Amino acid sequence: MPTRQQMRANLLTRQRESGDSREAAGRRVGGRCHHRRVPVLRSTVLIDAPPATVAGLLRSSDLAGAALRDRGHGVTASSRLLGAGDTLDVDFHAAPRVRIPVRMSVREVSSNGMTCDLVGGPLRELTHAVTLTPTAAGTLVLEEVCWHSAYGPLGRIADVAVLRGLVLRVLAARSEALAERAAALAAGPVVVATALQRGGRLLVAQRTRPPALAGRWELPGGRVEAGESEPDAVVRECREELGVPVRVTGRIGTDLPIDAGVLRVHTAELDPTAPDPQPIDHAALRWVGPDEVADVDWVDADRAVVPELVALLEGRAPARTGS
Repeated sequence: MPTRQQMRANLLTRQRESGDSREAAGRRVGGRCHHRRVPVLRSTVLIDAPPATVAGLLRSSDLAGAALRDRGHGVTASSRLLGAGDTLDVDFHAAPRVRIPVRMSVREVSSNGMTCDLVGGPLRELTHAVTLTPTAAGTLVLEEVCWHSAYGPLGRIADVAVLRGLVLRVLAARSEALAERAAALAAGPVVVATALQRGGRLLVAQRTRPPALAGRWELPGGRVEAGESEPDAVVRECREELGVPVRVTGRIGTDLPIDAGVLRVHTAELDPTAPDPQPIDHAALRWVGPDEVADVDWVDADRAVVPELVALLEGRAPARTGS
């Protein structure tokens, strides 16, 4: 039986195609298709979760892959948690013996949404933009797909006969998957990671376990315990793993779906009287500057917030408060 969130998604999903003017299309999909009239397809769904959680789910190539594979499409991705510059390869099953290979690259992602652009495939251009708007009932998800076909009149026939229906089915599948996974995350455990700063540098910790992750680097942290707030969990984990008192200052990045639940990255500063952190639960610790962050051999989840970490250290994007 469908969950309450799935039923709400099915009831609230509204999909339509539009022959918008080029100016309107350009405003809605980041200006990538502003120079000609193009098909624009839209889907809206209300998800019972905050924007940061929905944005994190948009980044999950596992979620996108499962939703598409269930409908006969092939999917591979350069990362489990997509960030700017990552790619998603989709082999769309458009009709019997007809497949359309498409490679999309992530242009930008934040708690406000996500935008991807075509970098390979038979279309001349394609942009997929997702806008997230918080409401009292959850997050309103607006997905818009804008493209320009090749092959002139033949391409326009293919738009009508194949592409429009295919795009709408894909959007519907993803809306259903978003609603279902958001419900699961809301009921699951929360893990905190700590972006601990000192003098414009960031503390990173080298893992000792499990074997698949040993030797790679992460932000210190751990699971939030029952009855514990996330900032309190950050303080406790830093005391247990590093032996130092810290002051929590905010959050960065989207929520990140991981095997253990949902990961949230908090920022913190060392207490002025604190000693140097010690690798109590790690193989080693090191401080890195903004120009070194991208070169760290991160675990996958923490790699997903590298742009936000660099911006934080450079003072371009201060940590936010709240969820």
